[in-house]
Amino acid sequence: MIACRECVNTFGSHLEVSHLRKLVPDSSKCTGCGACESACSKAFYKEENREKSAIRITANESGGYEISVCDQCGDCMWLCSAMALKRTPKGVVSLNKKACVGCLICVGECLRDYFYYNKELPTPFKCSACGICIKSCPEAALKIVE
Repeated sequence: MIACRECVNTFGSHLEVSHLRKLVPDSSKCTGCGACESACSKAFYKEENREKSAIRITANESGGYEISVCDQCGDCMWLCSAMALKRTPKGVVSLNKKACVGCLICVGECLRDYFYYNKELPTPFKCSACGICIKSCPEAALKIVE
């Protein structure tokens, strides 16, 4: 069973899951093409816009690229006063957009900076481990593990 210690202490063991679905990047394979970012923003927001992608590619100091994507740790769930963040049966941390009050605490407090906000959108967003980006990556730098 997997559960964030703070979440269990705050909300109880109902947050435990038997497995955890998450996207796992291999930055050593990334060429920085941005196909994953484009696929993500097109799938969810119907436009190619890096700022509306839940996966981010950035150049690193060694000339390579880093892939940033939510690892579904769940640490954000206990921060949400609206209780809009829940873990699905597959272990993915999901945002209930109808319950979200737009306070952006999740964005500001995510220790890994995996929660994003765009002023054109009504709520923040993060990776849902849907796998759209995996299909678009020509270098196979992304995979889903459960």
